[in-house]
Amino acid sequence: MKDKVVIITGAAMGLGYAAAVELASQGAKLVLVDYNEEKLEAAQKEIKDKYSEVEILTVIADVSDEQAVKNYVDKTVEKFGRIDGFYNNAGIEGKQASITEYEMETFKKVIDINLMGVYYGMRYVIPVMQKQGYGRIVNVASVGGIRGVLNEVPYVASKHAVSGMTKNAALEFGKDGVLTNAIAPGAILTPMVAASFKQVNPDDPKAAEKEYAANNPTKRLGEPEDVAKVVAFFLSPENGYVSGQTIAIDGGQSNVYGIV
Repeated sequence: MKDKVVIITGAAMGLGYAAAVELASQGAKLVLVDYNEEKLEAAQKEIKDKYSEVEILTVIADVSDEQAVKNYVDKTVEKFGRIDGFYNNAGIEGKQASITEYEMETFKKVIDINLMGVYYGMRYVIPVMQKQGYGRIVNVASVGGIRGVLNEVPYVASKHAVSGMTKNAALEFGKDGVLTNAIAPGAILTPMVAASFKQVNPDDPKAAEKEYAANNPTKRLGEPEDVAKVVAFFLSPENGYVSGQTIAIDGGQSNVYGIV
Protein backbone atom coordinates (compact mmCIF):
# COMPACT_ATOMS: atom_id res chain seq x y z
CA MET A 1 0.00 0.00 0.00
CA LYS A 2 3.01 2.33 -0.18
CA ASP A 3 1.90 5.80 -1.35
CA LYS A 4 -1.65 4.59 -2.07
CA VAL A 5 -4.23 7.23 -1.08
CA VAL A 6 -7.00 5.81 1.09
CA ILE A 7 -10.09 7.53 2.52
CA ILE A 8 -11.45 6.07 5.76
CA THR A 9 -14.79 7.23 7.19
CA GLY A 10 -15.57 6.71 10.85
CA ALA A 11 -11.80 6.84 11.32
CA ALA A 12 -11.59 8.18 14.86
CA MET A 13 -12.22 4.88 16.63
CA GLY A 14 -13.14 1.23 16.27
CA LEU A 15 -12.82 -0.47 12.90
CA GLY A 16 -11.91 2.74 11.08
CA TYR A 17 -9.06 3.55 13.43
CA ALA A 18 -7.71 -0.01 13.37
CA ALA A 19 -7.65 0.03 9.57
CA ALA A 20 -5.90 3.40 9.59
CA VAL A 21 -3.14 2.01 11.81
CA GLU A 22 -2.75 -1.07 9.61
CA LEU A 23 -2.63 0.97 6.39
CA ALA A 24 -0.18 3.46 7.93
CA SER A 25 2.11 0.53 8.73
CA GLN A 26 2.02 -0.38 5.03
CA GLY A 27 2.93 3.13 3.87
CA ALA A 28 -0.46 4.41 2.69
CA LYS A 29 -1.42 8.09 2.60
CA LEU A 30 -4.51 8.53 4.74
CA VAL A 31 -7.59 10.71 4.67
CA LEU A 32 -9.31 10.30 8.02
CA VAL A 33 -12.96 11.34 8.12
CA ASP A 34 -15.14 11.56 11.22
CA TYR A 35 -17.79 13.82 12.74
CA ASN A 36 -16.02 13.94 16.13
CA GLU A 37 -13.24 16.51 15.80
CA GLU A 38 -11.63 15.87 19.19
CA LYS A 39 -11.39 12.09 18.72
CA LEU A 40 -10.25 12.51 15.12
CA GLU A 41 -7.36 14.75 16.19
CA ALA A 42 -6.42 12.22 18.88
CA ALA A 43 -6.46 9.39 16.34
CA GLN A 44 -4.24 11.35 13.97
CA LYS A 45 -1.74 12.06 16.76
CA GLU A 46 -1.62 8.43 17.85
CA ILE A 47 -0.98 7.23 14.30
CA LYS A 48 1.71 9.87 13.70
CA ASP A 49 3.38 8.88 16.96
CA LYS A 50 3.65 5.31 15.67
CA TYR A 51 4.44 6.12 12.04
CA SER A 52 5.97 9.56 11.81
CA GLU A 53 6.41 9.49 8.02
CA VAL A 54 2.74 8.86 7.22
CA GLU A 55 0.88 11.66 5.41
CA ILE A 56 -2.54 12.30 6.95
CA LEU A 57 -5.38 14.63 5.98
CA THR A 58 -8.25 14.91 8.45
CA VAL A 59 -11.74 16.08 7.46
CA ILE A 60 -14.67 16.67 9.81
CA ALA A 61 -17.83 15.36 8.19
CA ASP A 62 -21.27 13.91 8.90
CA VAL A 63 -21.59 11.20 6.25
CA SER A 64 -25.37 11.59 6.15
CA ASP A 65 -24.82 15.09 4.69
CA GLU A 66 -24.26 14.78 0.93
CA GLN A 67 -22.34 18.06 0.66
CA ALA A 68 -20.06 17.05 3.52
CA VAL A 69 -19.26 13.83 1.66
CA LYS A 70 -18.57 15.70 -1.57
CA ASN A 71 -16.30 18.00 0.44
CA TYR A 72 -14.11 15.21 1.86
CA VAL A 73 -13.74 13.75 -1.62
CA ASP A 74 -12.85 17.15 -3.10
CA LYS A 75 -10.31 17.84 -0.35
CA THR A 76 -8.67 14.46 -0.93
CA VAL A 77 -8.25 15.09 -4.65
CA GLU A 78 -7.04 18.63 -3.97
CA LYS A 79 -4.30 17.40 -1.63
CA PHE A 80 -3.26 14.06 -3.13
CA GLY A 81 -4.57 14.16 -6.71
CA ARG A 82 -6.15 10.72 -6.61
CA ILE A 83 -8.08 8.17 -4.53
CA ASP A 84 -6.80 4.59 -4.64
CA GLY A 85 -8.83 3.09 -1.82
CA PHE A 86 -12.04 3.90 0.01
CA TYR A 87 -13.01 2.30 3.31
CA ASN A 88 -16.69 3.27 3.55
CA ASN A 89 -16.92 2.45 7.24
CA ALA A 90 -18.94 5.05 9.21
CA GLY A 91 -22.12 3.68 10.75
CA ILE A 92 -24.27 3.44 13.86
CA GLU A 93 -26.32 0.71 15.51
CA GLY A 94 -29.25 2.76 16.74
CA LYS A 95 -31.42 1.39 19.54
CA GLN A 96 -32.76 -2.08 20.19
CA ALA A 97 -36.52 -2.43 19.94
CA SER A 98 -39.21 -4.52 18.29
CA ILE A 99 -40.22 -3.78 14.68
CA THR A 100 -43.64 -2.57 15.83
CA GLU A 101 -42.23 -0.33 18.57
CA TYR A 102 -39.15 1.15 16.92
CA GLU A 103 -38.75 4.92 17.33
CA MET A 104 -39.10 6.46 13.88
CA GLU A 105 -36.63 9.30 14.43
CA THR A 106 -33.89 6.80 15.32
CA PHE A 107 -34.93 4.52 12.45
CA LYS A 108 -34.45 7.34 9.93
CA LYS A 109 -31.11 8.37 11.47
CA VAL A 110 -29.76 4.82 11.11
CA ILE A 111 -30.85 4.73 7.46
CA ASP A 112 -29.39 8.18 6.77
CA ILE A 113 -25.96 7.28 8.14
CA ASN A 114 -25.63 3.58 7.32
CA LEU A 115 -27.30 3.53 3.92
CA MET A 116 -27.23 7.04 2.49
CA GLY A 117 -23.77 7.77 3.92
CA VAL A 118 -22.35 4.73 2.13
CA TYR A 119 -24.19 5.63 -1.08
CA TYR A 120 -23.00 9.24 -1.05
CA GLY A 121 -19.44 8.02 -0.56
CA MET A 122 -19.57 5.76 -3.61
CA ARG A 123 -21.40 8.40 -5.64
CA TYR A 124 -18.51 10.87 -5.30
CA VAL A 125 -15.50 8.55 -4.99
CA ILE A 126 -16.24 6.28 -7.95
CA PRO A 127 -15.99 9.00 -10.67
CA VAL A 128 -12.46 9.80 -9.42
CA MET A 129 -11.52 6.13 -9.61
CA GLN A 130 -13.06 5.80 -13.07
CA LYS A 131 -10.84 8.57 -14.40
CA GLN A 132 -7.79 6.83 -12.94
CA GLY A 133 -8.83 3.44 -14.29
CA TYR A 134 -8.18 1.99 -10.85
CA GLY A 135 -9.82 1.82 -7.43
CA ARG A 136 -10.63 -0.43 -4.51
CA ILE A 137 -13.70 0.07 -2.30
CA VAL A 138 -14.60 -1.73 0.92
CA ASN A 139 -18.07 -1.00 2.27
CA VAL A 140 -18.98 -2.01 5.80
CA ALA A 141 -22.05 -4.19 6.03
CA SER A 142 -22.35 -6.48 9.03
CA VAL A 143 -23.47 -9.97 9.85
CA GLY A 144 -26.70 -7.98 10.11
CA GLY A 145 -26.32 -7.55 6.35
CA ILE A 146 -26.42 -11.29 5.67
CA ARG A 147 -28.92 -12.48 8.30
CA GLY A 148 -31.46 -11.13 10.76
CA VAL A 149 -30.62 -9.65 14.16
CA LEU A 150 -33.33 -9.48 16.80
CA ASN A 151 -34.62 -5.98 17.69
CA GLU A 152 -32.40 -4.13 15.18
CA VAL A 153 -34.60 -3.72 12.11
CA PRO A 154 -33.21 -0.43 10.71
CA TYR A 155 -29.64 -1.62 11.25
CA VAL A 156 -30.35 -4.90 9.48
CA ALA A 157 -32.22 -3.15 6.66
CA SER A 158 -29.42 -0.64 6.14
CA LYS A 159 -26.69 -3.26 6.18
CA HIS A 160 -28.54 -5.52 3.73
CA ALA A 161 -28.78 -2.44 1.51
CA VAL A 162 -25.01 -1.93 1.76
CA SER A 163 -24.45 -5.50 0.60
CA GLY A 164 -26.83 -4.94 -2.32
CA MET A 165 -25.23 -1.65 -3.35
CA THR A 166 -21.84 -3.36 -3.24
CA LYS A 167 -23.02 -5.95 -5.77
CA ASN A 168 -24.33 -3.24 -8.08
CA ALA A 169 -21.15 -1.18 -7.89
CA ALA A 170 -19.12 -4.28 -8.76
CA LEU A 171 -21.32 -4.93 -11.80
CA GLU A 172 -21.26 -1.35 -13.04
CA PHE A 173 -17.65 -0.33 -12.50
CA GLY A 174 -15.53 -3.48 -12.73
CA LYS A 175 -14.84 -2.58 -16.37
CA ASP A 176 -13.20 0.64 -15.10
CA GLY A 177 -10.77 -1.18 -12.84
CA VAL A 178 -12.84 -0.45 -9.73
CA LEU A 179 -13.37 -3.47 -7.47
CA THR A 180 -16.00 -3.14 -4.73
CA ASN A 181 -16.49 -5.51 -1.82
CA ALA A 182 -18.16 -5.41 1.56
CA ILE A 183 -17.23 -6.89 4.90
CA ALA A 184 -19.67 -8.32 7.40
CA PRO A 185 -18.06 -8.12 10.84
CA GLY A 186 -19.65 -10.01 13.68
CA ALA A 187 -19.18 -8.99 17.30
CA ILE A 188 -15.88 -7.14 17.18
CA LEU A 189 -14.77 -5.43 20.39
CA THR A 190 -15.34 -1.81 19.37
CA PRO A 191 -17.04 1.01 21.32
CA MET A 192 -20.22 0.48 19.28
CA VAL A 193 -20.38 -3.22 20.10
CA ALA A 194 -19.62 -2.54 23.77
CA ALA A 195 -22.58 -0.14 23.81
CA SER A 196 -24.73 -2.84 22.22
CA PHE A 197 -23.90 -5.32 24.99
CA LYS A 198 -24.79 -2.62 27.50
CA GLN A 199 -28.25 -2.43 25.92
CA VAL A 200 -28.58 -6.21 26.17
CA ASN A 201 -27.54 -6.31 29.85
CA PRO A 202 -27.30 -2.84 31.42
CA ASP A 203 -26.33 -4.27 34.81
CA ASP A 204 -23.53 -6.52 33.56
CA PRO A 205 -22.52 -5.93 29.91
CA LYS A 206 -19.41 -8.10 30.38
CA ALA A 207 -21.67 -11.05 31.11
CA ALA A 208 -23.48 -10.41 27.83
CA GLU A 209 -20.11 -10.38 26.04
CA LYS A 210 -19.13 -13.71 27.56
CA GLU A 211 -22.48 -15.28 26.71
CA TYR A 212 -22.18 -14.17 23.09
CA ALA A 213 -18.59 -15.36 22.82
CA ALA A 214 -19.55 -18.77 24.20
CA ASN A 215 -21.76 -19.32 21.14
CA ASN A 216 -18.97 -18.45 18.70
CA PRO A 217 -17.04 -21.36 17.14
CA THR A 218 -13.78 -19.64 18.20
CA LYS A 219 -15.10 -19.02 21.74
CA ARG A 220 -14.03 -15.38 21.60
CA LEU A 221 -15.10 -12.03 20.24
CA GLY A 222 -13.19 -10.44 17.40
CA GLU A 223 -10.60 -7.69 17.70
CA PRO A 224 -10.51 -4.63 15.40
CA GLU A 225 -7.13 -5.83 14.10
CA ASP A 226 -8.78 -9.03 12.84
CA VAL A 227 -10.90 -6.87 10.54
CA ALA A 228 -8.17 -4.37 9.62
CA LYS A 229 -5.95 -6.96 7.98
CA VAL A 230 -8.79 -8.21 5.77
CA VAL A 231 -9.74 -4.66 4.82
CA ALA A 232 -6.14 -3.82 3.93
CA PHE A 233 -5.99 -6.75 1.53
CA PHE A 234 -9.20 -5.80 -0.28
CA LEU A 235 -8.01 -2.19 -0.56
CA SER A 236 -4.69 -3.24 -2.04
CA PRO A 237 -3.52 -4.10 -5.57
CA GLU A 238 -3.03 -7.65 -4.23
CA ASN A 239 -6.78 -8.02 -4.72
CA GLY A 240 -7.03 -8.26 -8.47
CA TYR A 241 -10.20 -10.26 -9.10
CA VAL A 242 -12.51 -10.37 -6.07
CA SER A 243 -15.46 -8.01 -6.43
CA GLY A 244 -19.11 -7.82 -5.43
CA GLN A 245 -18.64 -10.03 -2.38
CA THR A 246 -19.73 -9.61 1.24
CA ILE A 247 -17.12 -11.30 3.42
CA ALA A 248 -18.13 -12.38 6.93
CA ILE A 249 -15.50 -11.72 9.60
CA ASP A 250 -17.15 -13.36 12.57
CA GLY A 251 -15.24 -16.48 13.57
CA GLY A 252 -17.73 -18.60 11.58
CA GLN A 253 -20.73 -17.69 13.73
CA SER A 254 -22.96 -16.70 10.79
CA ASN A 255 -22.96 -20.39 9.83
CA VAL A 256 -24.87 -21.30 12.99
CA TYR A 257 -28.45 -22.31 12.22
CA GLY A 258 -31.23 -20.74 14.27
CA ILE A 259 -31.20 -18.43 17.28
CA VAL A 260 -28.61 -19.25 19.92
